[in-house]
Amino acid sequence: MPVQGAMPQEKAGHEGEELRQKLIGTWELVSYKVEEKESGSFIPAMGPSPRGRVVFTPDGWVAFNLEGSHRHPAHNDEDRARLMKTLVAYIGRYRVEGNQWITNVQTAWAPEWVGTEQRRTVVVSDGHANVMTPWRNMPNWAQGRLSRSIIRFRRAPEA
Repeated sequence: MPVQGAMPQEKAGHEGEELRQKLIGTWELVSYKVEEKESGSFIPAMGPSPRGRVVFTPDGWVAFNLEGSHRHPAHNDEDRARLMKTLVAYIGRYRVEGNQWITNVQTAWAPEWVGTEQRRTVVVSDGHANVMTPWRNMPNWAQGRLSRSIIRFRRAPEA
């Protein structure tokens, strides 16, 4: 007996392929917000004007490089450690299931992410991709507390 509300496999596969096709290409970061679950407040984790790109290839690779605002060259180890808190960077193979892309992380700025699967819910509309992470413990901020990232990209112009 089918589960009520379950999506037939064929429809789910079609929607996943449609989303995968929409994602292929280069996207530039528009905004990056971090919400803390316990308080419901937003953490200024990446500052007011973060920058970055995400690139989805047709053969199933994704490369992420997002940087917070006001980054300056490091002069010592303390500066370098601080810069790591305003960076999210990883590369891996991705697949699409329904309205999510799942990355099997192969390299990352945070070694604990290597070998993990990272899920992102995404809606692509009008040249923008609105992305939300699940609640998780992020290595960069809200130490020991659950947070999620709410990210907006726009399709990068072709050269």
